[in-house]
Amino acid sequence: MTASVRGYYYDDFTVGQVIETPKRTITNTDIVNFACLSGDFNGVHTDWEYCKTTPFGEPIAHAPLIYAVMGGLQYASGVNDGTLMAVLGIDEWRMHSPVKHGDTLFMRSTVLETRGTSKPGRGIVKFKREFVNQRGETVQSMLATFMYRARPEGDAA
Repeated sequence: MTASVRGYYYDDFTVGQVIETPKRTITNTDIVNFACLSGDFNGVHTDWEYCKTTPFGEPIAHAPLIYAVMGGLQYASGVNDGTLMAVLGIDEWRMHSPVKHGDTLFMRSTVLETRGTSKPGRGIVKFKREFVNQRGETVQSMLATFMYRARPEGDAA
């Protein structure tokens, strides 16, 4: 018996296609837990008194925390479930504005390119990924390149 696949196969992506994930609110607990997990207790993330002297006025989320949360939202969307083979690269990762506790985020991925590989049964998809807050502002962006399984022969979309 084969497990059902809910993810997108390489063949399911088209250039220009936009995929949005569910949303998630970042909490102070998320920020503190990430500091504990990573060991990054930099004052800009954990020291409320120090942060009052910064342009942010309060602790901001670690950039890699937001990246990780977006990975979880990508999983929740089902796009990669059972079809993702590898992450090949993350390029041009940019932080555009800080994320604070209470911000609600989602990821918007736009397909930029699809191409086959020299090996059958797989293909490469390049995305522009934007992490967007509740005000419609892009807080982080990057180019991401993934390898996906191709749709098995005889398997209709």
